Amino acid sequence: MAAPPVSADTSPSPLQSTVAPDVPGRPAEQSETASEDRNAGSLDRLLPPVGTGRSPRKRTTSQCKSEPPLLRTSKRTIYTAGRPPWYNEHGTQSKEAFAIGLGGGSASGKTTVARMIIEALDVPWVVLLSMDSFYKVLTQQQQEQAACNNFNFDHPDAFDFDLIISTLKKLKQGRSVQIPIYDFTTHSRKKDWKTLYGANVIIFEGIMAFADKTLLELLDMKIFVDTDSDIRLVRRLRRDISERGRDIEGVIKQYNKFVKPAFDQYIQPTMRLADIVVPRGSGNTVAIDLIVQHVHSQLEERELSVRAALASAHQCHPLPQTLSVLKSTPQVRGMHTIIRDKETSRDEFIFYSKRLMRLLIEHALSFLPFQDCTVQTPQGQDYVGKCYAGKQITGVSILRAGETMEPALRAVCKDVRIGTILIQTNQLTGEPELHYLRLPKDISDDHVILMDCTVSTGAAAMMAVRVLLDHDVPEDKIFLLSLLMAEMGVHSVAYAFPRVRIITTAVDKRVNDLFRIIPGIGNFGDRYFGTDAVPDGSDEEETASVG
Repeated sequence: MAAPPVSADTSPSPLQSTVAPDVPGRPAEQSETASEDRNAGSLDRLLPPVGTGRSPRKRTTSQCKSEPPLLRTSKRTIYTAGRPPWYNEHGTQSKEAFAIGLGGGSASGKTTVARMIIEALDVPWVVLLSMDSFYKVLTQQQQEQAACNNFNFDHPDAFDFDLIISTLKKLKQGRSVQIPIYDFTTHSRKKDWKTLYGANVIIFEGIMAFADKTLLELLDMKIFVDTDSDIRLVRRLRRDISERGRDIEGVIKQYNKFVKPAFDQYIQPTMRLADIVVPRGSGNTVAIDLIVQHVHSQLEERELSVRAALASAHQCHPLPQTLSVLKSTPQVRGMHTIIRDKETSRDEFIFYSKRLMRLLIEHALSFLPFQDCTVQTPQGQDYVGKCYAGKQITGVSILRAGETMEPALRAVCKDVRIGTILIQTNQLTGEPELHYLRLPKDISDDHVILMDCTVSTGAAAMMAVRVLLDHDVPEDKIFLLSLLMAEMGVHSVAYAFPRVRIITTAVDKRVNDLFRIIPGIGNFGDRYFGTDAVPDGSDEEETASVG
């Protein structure tokens, strides 16, 4: 729902006249593309910067009260604030991201305003998408014109609107996208692309943000940053000379020939399409407060209760045909007896869990596609056998318990790749939240073995499957492996994703009021890693991964 049209310029006040601080180390006029080029392979841009002086706001998702939203180690970044479900109990899209369009003239301060909005929102999983990344690939003749400051980059025809629209549609659906990296010095796209992931809020900024009708329909809120032309010229001079290696004569020539006429013809008229006009850009904190309040109200309206729906749906049905349970031989039942026994020592628990994991993974591999393959034996005879018919196998563990299955997978799959997904429960809402993910770039071509040790309601498993689908992994190439599942979890996953193969060593009938599997194994992660049990009312399924 769009915000009502309003110009947020009011009479001067102490609050309004105070210019909010820019992001540390980032000049207000710096291009979004220039900054993100240095971090093309990082997931950090998914989250707002921290350390601002603004007062905290009501959060729409959980976040540590006094800690930054990131925990960095030497090798990875872990998120301490998560993305709630963007799908319903059927596994289908029901919660599109809230898309904000941010238009205005060149060097009007759009990126700075966008950063201030992100900081003030104080919610995780926000993507800032710059129109600068979507300049069209120039021909040789156009390259020569650009080198002489004779190519018009401020015309709608300079942008690849088809790619912008398809990218924004995917982001709104929660899917990952590949963003081109544009080099302003050479006026060309680089060979590398950067990956952006689905988010709760998307901020799309650019001079032509409102220049296409189809693009406008994708924007839930439209903001125009109105900055004095003299200020914009000064910022553009400083930026193009210091950051893009251009001379002052060339910048002024391009400004007078292309930039100013384009603003008058194409950009300023789009101000009437905006829901909110922000005069003076980053100095107008009143406007930014209005924007943030509206976005918060929209996010609150879109909150879902997936877990509660799972608890009452899809029950009393026969177990699905996509489920395969390891044959309950005396050996398998014996190992289950040991690991379910509360008196079992940690060493024995680890030893027999590993044995069971190995059997489970060996069993799961039999469901991969195989084709006939003829080899010659040392005796010179042909042997008609089988070989794997896929491209590659990738294991994805749902942290933390799921990573205990990685050694068993590596032991039987040579050169297997490993990805990780961290899902935790919001203790206030009881809903699963996606905190962190690391997946191979070309995972969409692989058969994926998704690993979690226990699955109770199926909430974490469903979120992990949804992540894989949003990364274009075909549903029938996903194999969910778990040592123990509750019938509720089996039904939930199978109903939402009927082509996902579910493989386990045992299925227990019930879950209790705390959604723990009955009779169950207990807190698998605590028993395996030797950590202290978490307080009553929360176990492995509730804290580290929502079963």
